[in-house]
Amino acid sequence: MPKDAVEIRVVSPIVTKGFRKIADLKALEYPGIKVSHAEISTGPGSIESEFEAAVSVPGTVAEVLRAERDGADAVIIDCMGDPGLRAAREVATIPILGPCETGMHVAAMLGHRFSVLTVMRRLRPSFENTAAIAGLSTKLASVRSVDIPVLELESDLEHTKKMLIREGIRAVEEDGAEALIFGCTGLMGCASALREGLLAAGLDIPVVDPIPTAVSVAVALVRSNLSQSKYTYPLPPEKTLIGYDGIRLPVPIAAE
Repeated sequence: MPKDAVEIRVVSPIVTKGFRKIADLKALEYPGIKVSHAEISTGPGSIESEFEAAVSVPGTVAEVLRAERDGADAVIIDCMGDPGLRAAREVATIPILGPCETGMHVAAMLGHRFSVLTVMRRLRPSFENTAAIAGLSTKLASVRSVDIPVLELESDLEHTKKMLIREGIRAVEEDGAEALIFGCTGLMGCASALREGLLAAGLDIPVVDPIPTAVSVAVALVRSNLSQSKYTYPLPPEKTLIGYDGIRLPVPIAAE
C-alpha cells in the first residue's frame, strides 16, 4: 500500500557547504511529502569533469545507504552528471534517481526533441553519453553552455538568466529543440525566468528544472510501489573491500 507520508532524500555529491540551499528544497514539500538533504564529506567542491564525478561516487553511495537506513523512501543524486547512479541502485532497494536521466525522459515526453542548457562546453560529451545510455540520442537536439562555472552561477544571477535565455532561444531556433532541460542542478529556480524569456520571443516550450521534476517522479514511484529492477541492478557480490569503511553493503550475495 502507498505510504501516507513520503520522504525524498536529496544527496549533494559535492563538499561545498551551503551550495544546496535547504530552503529551496523545503519549498518542494507539500502535505505528505518531506524533502531532506545530505552531502558528502570527502570529494570535489563541484563537478565539471569525469574525474570529479568519479571521486564523488564513494561518498555518494555511502549517503545513499545512510538514507535508506534512516528510512528515506527514495534518493535523488543532486548533480546532472548522475554520479554513482547505477552503483547506488545496486546497493539500495529504494528508488534512486539521477536528475539528468529523469529530466531527459520527461523532456522527451513533452517535446519531440530537447536541448540541454549546461554550464561549461566540456560537459557536452557527458550529456551525449547519458542520452545514449538512456536510449534518447535521437531525442537530443543539442547541448549548449552558458560558460559560467558551477560555483559562480549565483555571483551574477541576472547574467546567468540572460545567458540561459540567449542559449535557449538558439537551441530552439538553430537546433530544433522543442523542450529544454537544465544541465546543472545549480540552476534550480531559474526555470520561470527562462520560460518567460522564451515566451517573450514567441517560443512556447517546456523548461524542465531537474531537481523539482525528479522529486515529483520519485514520489510517484514510491506511491506506485516501484523501484529499480534487481535483475538490472543486482546486489554486488561479497568480496574484500578495503578503505571504504563508510560503505556497508546490505545482505551481500555470494561471489560468483
